[in-house]
Amino acid sequence: MRNRIWLTTVVALAGCNISDGDGTANTTSAISATDRKPLNPQAVMATAYGFADAGPDQAAPNNPVLQTQAVLDSLGFSPKLLDGKAGRDFELALRGFQISRDLPDTGKLDEKTTAALAQWKDRPATRLIRIPEGFAKAAFLPNMPREAKDKAKLPSLAYRDIAEMLAERFHTTPAMLVALNPANGRRDDILRVPNVGEVDLTDAPDNKQWQETLMQLGVSARQPKADRIVVDKSESVLRAYAEDGKLIAQFPATMGSEHDPLPLGDWTIKGVSRNPQFHYNPRLFWDVSDNEDSVTLPAGPNSDVGVVWIDLSKPHYGIHGTPNPELIGRSESHGCIRLTNWDAVRLAQMVGTGVKAHFQN
Repeated sequence: MRNRIWLTTVVALAGCNISDGDGTANTTSAISATDRKPLNPQAVMATAYGFADAGPDQAAPNNPVLQTQAVLDSLGFSPKLLDGKAGRDFELALRGFQISRDLPDTGKLDEKTTAALAQWKDRPATRLIRIPEGFAKAAFLPNMPREAKDKAKLPSLAYRDIAEMLAERFHTTPAMLVALNPANGRRDDILRVPNVGEVDLTDAPDNKQWQETLMQLGVSARQPKADRIVVDKSESVLRAYAEDGKLIAQFPATMGSEHDPLPLGDWTIKGVSRNPQFHYNPRLFWDVSDNEDSVTLPAGPNSDVGVVWIDLSKPHYGIHGTPNPELIGRSESHGCIRLTNWDAVRLAQMVGTGVKAHFQN
């Protein structure tokens, strides 16, 4: 495998697949596909998705923002992308952490916040990993069709290439992987990545495909349990709370639009569909012709609903992933709540049937 080749190619890929392509919300409920074939039937899960450390990163870049992003991500306060940029998503993640620790919610790395984060100050921002041989053998889909009828003919909506697959695994972008890996004479199977750790499958459902998804997205199965969630339109975030009222997680979210506003009020989670197929019904979309046929789209990380659908008591609405993580909080949806795939998977491990959901302006 020559990752120098794909890293060079990624620069072009990073900006050319950014169409919203959103067939996500106002849909009939997704259906579970627990018996689907894995995206990579040739590789054993541990070989395909387990990353071995490749020794100390002596030339690691000094990026305090990336280091803090990696810590916040590991604690459940998602900055969306681990990209080393101190923008709005980073400030929101800091605010979530601050609220969870009863600190002034400034969204800044102030003195009190820095002190609260001090126990993780020695956690590196990046690490060197060795890419397992099986990782490059996945069934990639370089030419993703735009039309639902064409997607429905595919066996799965897999990753386009290894760059996209690695970016999702380490909660970043292909462009960030390029920036972290200038040509420097390292072995071609060694890569510097944001410091997203290994995956603990303790408490994972007895579902091989879902365990594969957890490893594929760098999300541990062991997560705190949420008693309720709050979707806040004013800040474009979803917050999860424990039974004692403590904030335990926060995720950037896309929610609603002028044509399909967020359904404000109180709802209930009806269930979680992992690696779902998706019933695409054009009659539920204001911007799609009713003359189109309804189709069932296959499962996969580039599905219009990502890798998980959290069904709500509001008919046709859910919380789900996305094929375009960069657009979370930057685009509109057809009414549903959309998260990055890795945040949606994490939330799915935190909630279950009966958890309350409050949607507010």
